[in-house]
Amino acid sequence: MWPSEIIASDAIGRLMELWGFKRNMGRIWTVLYLSDEPLTAQDLRARLKLSSGAVSMTLKELGRWGTVRKVWIQGQRRDHFTAEVDLWKMVSRVFRERELVEVQEAITRLEEALVALEQRTPTDRADERGGRRAAVQRQRMQQLLELARLGRRMLEALLSEAKVDARALARILLGRDAS
Repeated sequence: MWPSEIIASDAIGRLMELWGFKRNMGRIWTVLYLSDEPLTAQDLRARLKLSSGAVSMTLKELGRWGTVRKVWIQGQRRDHFTAEVDLWKMVSRVFRERELVEVQEAITRLEEALVALEQRTPTDRADERGGRRAAVQRQRMQQLLELARLGRRMLEALLSEAKVDARALARILLGRDAS
C-alpha cells in the first residue's frame, strides 16, 4: 500500500472506532473506497496484514451495513468487493438504524423515569428534603428529555432534508435564542 492509503485507512479506522465500530471496519472500507478496482479478501488481507478470519468477518459486517458489496468479475472465481461510494447513503443509514434508535430509547426511558418520580411513596413525598430532591430531578430530567427530543428532531430533519436547524440546540445549550 502507498503511505497515503495507510494514513487514510488508519485515520478512518480510528474514527470508526470512536463511533463504536471496529477499527478494521474503517480500515477495510477505506482501502476498498480508495481502490480503483474491486479487491479480493486475499488482497485486503495482504494489504492490511490481517488474518483471513478477521477480513472475512469484517467484510460480512460491512456488507450488513451496506457499505461494502460483492461484485462479480468475469473469469474470476474469487469474490471481489467494492466500497459504497455514496458517503451520505452510508452515514444516513447509520443515523437511521443506530443513533435514531438509541435516541428514541433514551426518550422512552426518560419518560419512564419521570413517571417513576411522580409515583414516589407518600413517605417520600412528605419528606422536605425528598421534595427538593424530586423538584431538582424533575426539572433536570425534563431538560434531558427536551434535549433528547431535539436530538431526535435534528436527526429526522437531517435524514429527510439533509439539513438541520440548529436554533433549538443553541437555545438549550446556550440558554438563549440564536436568531
